[in-house]
Amino acid sequence: MTKAQAGVNPEDRLFHLILALMATRMGLTKEQILSTVRGYREDTEAGMARDSLERRFERDKDALRELGIPLEATIPPEDDGNNKNTLYRIPKGDYDLPQGVEFTGRDIALLNLAAALWREGTLSQEAHVATRKLQSYGVDIDEPLLGFAPLISTRDPALRALRDALDAGVQVSFSYLKPGESEASVRQVSPLALVNHEGRWHLYSHEASTDQTKTFLLRRIVSSVTLLAEPAAPGADNASAEALADLEQVFARQVATLDVVADSDAWSALSQRRDTTASGGSLQVHYTDLDIFAADLTSFGDDVVVRGPEELRERVIAHLKNLVAHHG
Repeated sequence: MTKAQAGVNPEDRLFHLILALMATRMGLTKEQILSTVRGYREDTEAGMARDSLERRFERDKDALRELGIPLEATIPPEDDGNNKNTLYRIPKGDYDLPQGVEFTGRDIALLNLAAALWREGTLSQEAHVATRKLQSYGVDIDEPLLGFAPLISTRDPALRALRDALDAGVQVSFSYLKPGESEASVRQVSPLALVNHEGRWHLYSHEASTDQTKTFLLRRIVSSVTLLAEPAAPGADNASAEALADLEQVFARQVATLDVVADSDAWSALSQRRDTTASGGSLQVHYTDLDIFAADLTSFGDDVVVRGPEELRERVIAHLKNLVAHHG
């Protein structure tokens, strides 16, 4: 891994990509982005293979669109369909909050908490360098870049290694511990996409030994991720969309019926989950991963009673018995 790769995390790169694409009125070409935006520039200057850089950019474009950010791509008429000169930008007006949006005191408190995760200051040295390089191309910086540098980092240590594998187009191996099993199994897969669903990172991959596509929750990877010499199996262009669609199907299919104490922390948290419906003191709550959801429900203690499905109820009871055994 190069020094540049180790120094710029993916969240930082996306942040600077958003800033650059919002700061230009006409748009930036892929070449301008790869040579000026923090997170691409360092690896371009270090000699990273062009194919790897372009795959990274394609995944970042997908990530922006998944976040609901209006990324616009146009080809100037005079270029006669030459997609090498495609211009990318984020129309600032489309990215602004809609008129009439108001925040409650609780919303503002949460936003302030989120803001505390960012470092405030003057325009960073890296952003100054990017600005000068963009201006050298004749690109107009219409609005000053915001002086924030992200400090948010993932809790999943496997994330960066898997992103490196996707960039390099190689297979990986790791030890994976499934719920209810006492020993981890070694998996060798071709990474196809990394997606964030319900706040957790998942690896969508192809496993050659079973000739199946499989989704792995990163928090269950219990070893370091090893990048292998074998090239990864090719994936579909819309692998990220396929992965999210599969997870959404699971989320839509799995629904828990919960009795929840009114005005409790449990009610506040569970009633706000996506697609939750309420009926009296009961909530119908969707979930993706049974074991993780059971652990979440356990943390609410006797403020939550699981009515169904039975498998979820049994898993919560098992968690509670385990707590008593360790702390009773």
